[in-house]
Amino acid sequence: MELKRVVVTGLGVISPIGNDVETTWNNALKGVSGAGPITHFDASKFKTQFACEVKNFNAAEHFDRKKLRQLDLYAQYALVAAKQAVEDANLEAESINKDRVGVIVAAGIGGLHTFEEEAGYYAVHGEEQGPKYNPFFIPKMIADIASGHISMQYGFHGPNYGVVSACASSNNAIIDAFNLIRLGKANVMVTGGAEAAVYPAGVGGFNSMHALSTRNDSPETASRPFSASRDGFVIGEGSAVLVLEELEHAKARGAKIYAEVAGGGLSADAYHLTATHPEGLGAILAMNNALEDAEMKPEDIDYINVHGTSTPVGDVSEVKAIKEVFGDHAYKLNISSTKSMTGHLLGATGALEAMFSVKSVQEDIVPPTINHDPEDQDENIDYNLNFTFGEAQKRTVNAALSNSFGFGGHNATVIVKKYTE
Repeated sequence: MELKRVVVTGLGVISPIGNDVETTWNNALKGVSGAGPITHFDASKFKTQFACEVKNFNAAEHFDRKKLRQLDLYAQYALVAAKQAVEDANLEAESINKDRVGVIVAAGIGGLHTFEEEAGYYAVHGEEQGPKYNPFFIPKMIADIASGHISMQYGFHGPNYGVVSACASSNNAIIDAFNLIRLGKANVMVTGGAEAAVYPAGVGGFNSMHALSTRNDSPETASRPFSASRDGFVIGEGSAVLVLEELEHAKARGAKIYAEVAGGGLSADAYHLTATHPEGLGAILAMNNALEDAEMKPEDIDYINVHGTSTPVGDVSEVKAIKEVFGDHAYKLNISSTKSMTGHLLGATGALEAMFSVKSVQEDIVPPTINHDPEDQDENIDYNLNFTFGEAQKRTVNAALSNSFGFGGHNATVIVKKYTE
């Protein structure tokens, strides 16, 4: 069976550094930090009091009061990002067979705020009042519901589900969508991820694991991948959605093409509940699997958007994995962690970084890794590699690889490349 080619024809983003693709991309190129004091709740008693929140998002501009009752914030973000992507790809055209358009939008956690509100209310009032839950509690909370809402919004009847693999979730979603199209199961897939976990349970839970940075005196510099003084990730929120489409279908309707999806690789560390394998064994396998799937050699890759969360163990293991997979070519690559600007969007992070990878391929420029002081060097990291510190760098980007790794040892790697006939 000959596999079909898959291209990207639409993009949509709600992020800590912009509420559309153009703003988010331009701010990434400028090295703008999305971090600041938490506004979603009073975090004054928490070890971490800052996050990369979405700014200037007014739900009332997008949804009426009846609809808002049904939507957790994570699903709101997903629907708005999907609207941008659907409009960008012109998927509402009458010529589109909506039976052949599917949706896979991932979340690592889902409706955490909804769960907090409902479970918290019962904890306080349950003994006195008995169970009293909102009828929308379950459908607002579950991690697949964003995909359901998007399909209902546009009448897309194709494959529809959510993916949960912690911080690898939206890369998993993209790979699933890619495979469904190239196997002929759908013509178009709306895919990506969404997350909104900047609430007490999210921040408190990660704090208890010592996973978050506690650099409260300087939030904007707290996410500092590959620096010796890094002390954990900065939690973020938002959504990124891509429209993937079978090439001939896209050409027949005159769709614009951003890039081609070349391949995807999956693996498991099978090592630890939360920590990556110290030698990066799962990351090595995921990247090698992606290269094999794409029928590409290591030297075909020009840019790696790393997982790069700014955690002491994770950054070192990923660098080891890159050097193992790419050998001498590792020193010719550009590497950057856009989490230094956006923070870590958990289940949405892979989709956002896939968008950055697509834009890098399209525009031949690599966004930077910010917040690195040349004197702040970790003896376990090889600084002969080009981490794109400080400023964006122009270069030909024929192909970009994007890594996402999640708690539970889930690893997912996506490769995109320039589209050519």
